[in-house]
Amino acid sequence: MDRKPNIIFFFSDQQRWDTAGCYGQRMPVTPNLDRMAEAGVCFENAFTCQPVCGPARACLQTGRYATELGCYRNNIALPHGEMTLAHYLKEAGYRSGYVGKWHLASTGGDSNEPLEPGVEYVCRGVPKERRGGYDDYWVASDVLEATSHGYGGFLFDAENRRVEFEGYRTDGVTGFALDYMRTWDKNQPYFLFLSHIEPHHQNDHRRFEGPEGSKERFAGFNAPKDLAFAPGDWGSDWQTQYPDYLGCCSRLDYNLGRVLACVKEMGLEDDTVIIYASDHGSHFKTRTVEYKRSCHDGSIHIPLVIYGKDASGTAFLGGKREGGLVSLIDLPSTILTMAGVTVPEGMKGRPIQELLDEKKREKWRNEVFLQISESQVGRCIRTERWKYSVRAYDRKPWLDAGADTYREEYLYDLEQDPAELVNLVCSPEHEAVRAEMRTRLIRRMAEAGEREPVILPSFGHTTISLGALAVLEDLVCHPFTSEMMKELLPEGLVESENWERVRKMRVKEAAETVLTPGGQEFTDRLLEEMEKLEFGWRQETGE
Repeated sequence: MDRKPNIIFFFSDQQRWDTAGCYGQRMPVTPNLDRMAEAGVCFENAFTCQPVCGPARACLQTGRYATELGCYRNNIALPHGEMTLAHYLKEAGYRSGYVGKWHLASTGGDSNEPLEPGVEYVCRGVPKERRGGYDDYWVASDVLEATSHGYGGFLFDAENRRVEFEGYRTDGVTGFALDYMRTWDKNQPYFLFLSHIEPHHQNDHRRFEGPEGSKERFAGFNAPKDLAFAPGDWGSDWQTQYPDYLGCCSRLDYNLGRVLACVKEMGLEDDTVIIYASDHGSHFKTRTVEYKRSCHDGSIHIPLVIYGKDASGTAFLGGKREGGLVSLIDLPSTILTMAGVTVPEGMKGRPIQELLDEKKREKWRNEVFLQISESQVGRCIRTERWKYSVRAYDRKPWLDAGADTYREEYLYDLEQDPAELVNLVCSPEHEAVRAEMRTRLIRRMAEAGEREPVILPSFGHTTISLGALAVLEDLVCHPFTSEMMKELLPEGLVESENWERVRKMRVKEAAETVLTPGGQEFTDRLLEEMEKLEFGWRQETGE
């Protein structure tokens, strides 16, 4: 390669890894991504660092953890002056364009760690100073689900004029990206960030909006085991929704094909690196009362496929399948390395090129660290075999970024239990494992700039009882409670009914957590404990 490569980042939203054929999906959902994997490198164990839309994007643009940035939940803007990929690449001679969902401009709601006064761009254009340095081309919306639906809607151009599209959303959004690509000068390197919202559910409609015919086309899907045998159903209706979810993924793949075809038509195949990834996955309300924001693989395991040869000499070619654990936080340093840019010291991730280098891969730390926010204040560490997660039950997830004290909540043996159905957090036989994972997690939290916390053992039924209280309190205290209720709960389900559902679900989970055989006596005790829980709004409403 005689010059720096173009870099195209094709980014989906809330897409599980196992929707793609290259990750085992049996239905013909992603033929273009599968061919890209056959020619490039498929990363089998890629994970988000934050299973929430806005924080994940903040991490991806900066290479820093959400708590460092202050963007620990949605509705907190990326701070002014924060360096992003676009800024670093511009210094290296790149022109950068952004198309689609931004989700990093608006700030609203109370916080115990406020960055600035509230400002929102939900239904209006994002001003230039809020665009993270993407100043060569801009067609985007801060909250794309607010300005569009599955069919039809609008975004905003560089002058903040409304740009409407007809037809299916991924087609329209991709069309704007292709318009930009067709202006490229072959002697100039470009960075295009194409950020789709599919297959994220449409919030105001409370469903996944696949292309017409998706329910019929994907009716015969094979249910992922973590969904088929999940410990509960918090109003997910995932069996009905999954065909449309796959339909969204299929249409994304069709548009990936359009991008690949454009690269070929312009004669840029040898000068372009293409990345396909997602911000997080979805467990479809089988683990909590919403779609993600948990430590489970359904929520955190993402697709990652890269094709092309970069400026460092690394070739993401040959159909290789890489099993090392990588994180979304690794992608910013990876992208800068692709462009021949020195990775700044403040970035937390490591270039994935080191994992593909036989001389350097021995030093690759085969674990990933996650911060979980907004619906809980949680932290997680995952290795090839073990998953360990903790939670601060006394903190308010909308208001607090972190905590000084956490309590163990989950331990999974992924080798024996890949669907994460048996929680070993109270198992005496696994105390040594918990101790090791606890030490590793505390170290990773410190490296992320957090205070070294105290992590206490799980109390079994007491911890689960506190969890039920925390879930309900978050729903009631959340500043967008009325909107959240409409999104999170089945139609017609009122707060008292939700309390009863949460109570029963957590009882079942607690019984499994403490490995109680036959567990009726334990279950009765837990029910009694949960009946004693004081919850202000229940008393006030007489429930």
